[in-house]
Amino acid sequence: MAMNKSDKEVTIKGLHEKMSKATFAAAVSFSKIDADTTIELRRAFRKAKIDYKVVKNTLATLAAKGTSVEKLTPHFKGPVAVAMGYDDVVANAKSVTEALKKASEFVKIKGAVAEGSVLDAKGVEALSKMPGLQESRSMLLGMLLQPATRIAQIINAPGSSLARVLQAHVDKTGEGQKAA
Repeated sequence: MAMNKSDKEVTIKGLHEKMSKATFAAAVSFSKIDADTTIELRRAFRKAKIDYKVVKNTLATLAAKGTSVEKLTPHFKGPVAVAMGYDDVVANAKSVTEALKKASEFVKIKGAVAEGSVLDAKGVEALSKMPGLQESRSMLLGMLLQPATRIAQIINAPGSSLARVLQAHVDKTGEGQKAA
């Protein structure tokens, strides 16, 4: 169905706003994909809070101007969709990778942009295997708390050792008195 000029302008403007907010975007090629697979793919992206748009390549190219997604324009050839995430790039890469693994062998990542850096399909796969923002924060907090916990253990060690020696002495003396 042909779009008139005003519809195209609205589409370009809306897509440009989303592309300028995106921290992660992937150009996804698809061919020979059935309706059920498309529905499952869209459902997986919606659950992961990722926008998945199938748009004409010329409209996507125009919308991408002035955004980090502009680096993907060489991939806007043939049947292509754009998957965009707005939060943690690692979580977005994981979500896209998982959704595409489940979808079909006919759906593949042509290229991606994460925080302005261009990635190929292998780069997205590698990014998806990294710890996410929440996991990284937890690891950092654990590393920061570890020295304090260790210091507390060292400080408490002499006192607890002394307490164990005294308790052993009391137990030993108590047994000697009972035997007498």
